[in-house]
Amino acid sequence: MSDGAISQDEIDALLSGVSVDGLNASGHVGNDPTHHFDIPTLQKMADDLQPKTEENINKYTGATFKVDKPYVEQANRDIVLSKIPEVVVGVNADYTAGIKGNHLYIMSPEFALKLFALVGGEAAAEVDDMVLSVVSEFVATHIAAEINILDATGKASGLANATPETVNDSKAVIMFPQGDFVLASYPITLESEAFTLWECIGGDAAEGMTNALGGGKEEPAPIGAVDMGAAAMGGMAGGMPGGAQMGAMPNMGMNMGMGMQQPMGGMQMGGMPNMGMGMPMGGMMPNMGMNMGMNVPNVQQLQFPNLQNGVAGGEQGNIGLIMDVFMEMTVELGRTKKSIKDILGMGEGTIIELDKLAGEPVDILVNHKAIAKGEVVVIDENFGVRVTEILSPQERVNELN
Repeated sequence: MSDGAISQDEIDALLSGVSVDGLNASGHVGNDPTHHFDIPTLQKMADDLQPKTEENINKYTGATFKVDKPYVEQANRDIVLSKIPEVVVGVNADYTAGIKGNHLYIMSPEFALKLFALVGGEAAAEVDDMVLSVVSEFVATHIAAEINILDATGKASGLANATPETVNDSKAVIMFPQGDFVLASYPITLESEAFTLWECIGGDAAEGMTNALGGGKEEPAPIGAVDMGAAAMGGMAGGMPGGAQMGAMPNMGMNMGMGMQQPMGGMQMGGMPNMGMGMPMGGMMPNMGMNMGMNVPNVQQLQFPNLQNGVAGGEQGNIGLIMDVFMEMTVELGRTKKSIKDILGMGEGTIIELDKLAGEPVDILVNHKAIAKGEVVVIDENFGVRVTEILSPQERVNELN
C-alpha cells in the first residue's frame, strides 16, 4: 500500500455496492444477511397501502391512475436488476428513527416524465432536476401513508426517514440494500400506459416493520423436546418397584395417546392419573431399562445462515480502512498505433484518427484498469464524464486481455 496501489479484488469489492463513505444513510455498513422475512405480514401492509397510493397519485397529478394489487417478495440485487430497465430513477429515503434501515424506491424514467408532465402541465425532454423534484414529492406521499399505517399499530413511535435523495442513473450504480431484502412491486396504469413503482426495504427496516405490525417468524422448538410436567414425573418415580428412579423417559413420547394395553406388573401409576400412555407393559417396559438414569443430551435443530451474493460484513468493514487512499482515474478517448516515422513527422495541425467512433462511450480507468464507460460532458468550462455503465468482472478481464 506504500505506492498507493490497490488490488483488483479490492476494486471489485468497492464496486459491489458499498457507498463512497463506507456507510449508508442509516449509518450501517450493510444489513445482516440472516434476516428472516415475514412476507405475509408485509404483504398485508402493501395491500392496505394500495388504495391510499391510488388516491395520492390521482390527487397529486389530477389524472386517473389505477393501482393494482401489489406483490411482495424476498429479493436481492440480482433479482431486482433483472426486473428494472437499464436506466432508472432511484429515491433513497432510509428510515432513521423508530425503525432504522435502507429504504429505496425505483421507477422508470418514462414514469418520472409522465408524473412531471401531469403535475407541471408541460412535457420535459429529459429527466432533469425539476423532474426529480416532482418524483421526490410523489414518493414522499407514499412514505407518509406507510408511516401512518405503522404509527396506527402503537408499536412504533417517532418514525422518521432521511431526506429523499433522488437520482437518474444506470441501474448498475444504484445503491441497493446489502444481502437479501424485501421487494414490493406496485403496478400502476394510466389508460394504456403501464408503469411500476418498486420499493426495496432493507433487512433491518423490514424486521422493524414486521415487529410494529405484530408479525414475525417463530423459532422452531428443539427436536425431541417433550414437556411432561415435574409433578407427573415425580409420581412416576415414586411408583417404581424396588425404589428405582426414572429421572427421564426419552422413549415415552413415541407411544403417547394410544391407551394402556396391560397393567404393569407391580408398578403403581398413582402419580400419573389419566395420562393415556400406550406403552405395552407386560412386566417390562421396552427400551426403558437402557435409558433409566442416563443424561440425555439437549439436541437442537441446526440453523444454517442464508448464502448471499455480495460482500460479507467483515469485508465491508475492512474496505472502510482504505477509503482515504487516492487512486489515479483516467478517461481514455481512444487509442491508435503509429510508426516512428509518422510520429516524427507530426506537427501543428496534424489530425490523429483514433479507434473510437463519434458518440461511442469513452473508457474510464482506475490505476490503468478499465472499470466503466461514460460520455463526455462539459461542466462550466471544464470537461467531465458521466458514468453510463459499470463493467462486470468478466468484461474487465477481457479488457486486460
